[in-house]
Amino acid sequence: MRAVLFDFGGVILSSPFDAFAAYERRAGLPEGLIRTINSTDPDTNAWARFERSELTLDGFVEAFEAEAAALGHVVDGSEVIGCLAGELRPAMVEAVARCHEHFATALVTNNVVSGRESWSSGGSFAEVLDHFDVVVESSVVGCRKPERRFYELTLERLGVEARDAVLLDDLGINLKPAREMGMTTIKVVDPGEAIAELEDVLGVPLR
Repeated sequence: MRAVLFDFGGVILSSPFDAFAAYERRAGLPEGLIRTINSTDPDTNAWARFERSELTLDGFVEAFEAEAAALGHVVDGSEVIGCLAGELRPAMVEAVARCHEHFATALVTNNVVSGRESWSSGGSFAEVLDHFDVVVESSVVGCRKPERRFYELTLERLGVEARDAVLLDDLGINLKPAREMGMTTIKVVDPGEAIAELEDVLGVPLR
């Protein structure tokens, strides 16, 4: 194994799904509504277009709220964007740092322009970014997971073949194409279990 690819939200950062659920409870919305909206027309919906920078923030809010309205619900798109802020998982940050000592590392994230500002401004994520050789953001490259081109671009930038890389992501839909390309994949549900699985794959201690 020569390279380790890490998703951000739900892997290094706490999952936004918990924040989505909390917002749904506050707003009196059906449980799982936001994920339902995001999984409807997943390649062309407001969320997908926003992550490829095809929509501005205002454009996303308008389009997302329209998608919610089509399902009979009133949703505040700005509140939904606010759910993307999460907390770093210290154990996973440590694992990334240790991986970087032995392997090429890449951060591979579906993100939005507004979510990148804290990265470049020297905020709390800056020290994490130092542990990556390559950072691939959907909002910058114009494609997103699970599009095959996203993975191909990452491997090209790392200079490795798929068979020499392992990907950690919290969504099975994002892992499937990587696995089909020949990558080893780890689905992150419990961070500790994922780190243990990664240690087995790499043969080095990460804690």
